[in-house]
Amino acid sequence: MAIFELAPALKISRKVVQEQTNKVVLKLVPEVKSGQAVADRTFGIILATIFTLGLFALLVINTALAQDAFKLSELKVQAQILKDERESILKEVAKKSAPDQLAESANNLGMIAAKQPYFLDLSVGGQ
Repeated sequence: MAIFELAPALKISRKVVQEQTNKVVLKLVPEVKSGQAVADRTFGIILATIFTLGLFALLVINTALAQDAFKLSELKVQAQILKDERESILKEVAKKSAPDQLAESANNLGMIAAKQPYFLDLSVGGQ
């Protein structure tokens, strides 16, 4: 029975706690001033500026990459041309290095073929 007698006191204490809690919660939220709107606008301008600078940086990077791609394709074409020239020079060297071509070139220069070749033995008298 004693609990039922304390019921009005519990209701009153709950009401006091709830009022105090509401005051504390309201104190956590700052008051809105006219200067606050200016700060929000400034923050928006700063964000827009950062976003614009980021887009501009991406544009510059993309342009630089595109220029490098064009240069790379030009260098590939130039490398292919040089490869073809090298291949033709190697074919010409191989053609002129054939034994029959060497003999014909030697005859044109006035050289004559040796009848009896002479071989040097460096191991006998070299020491």
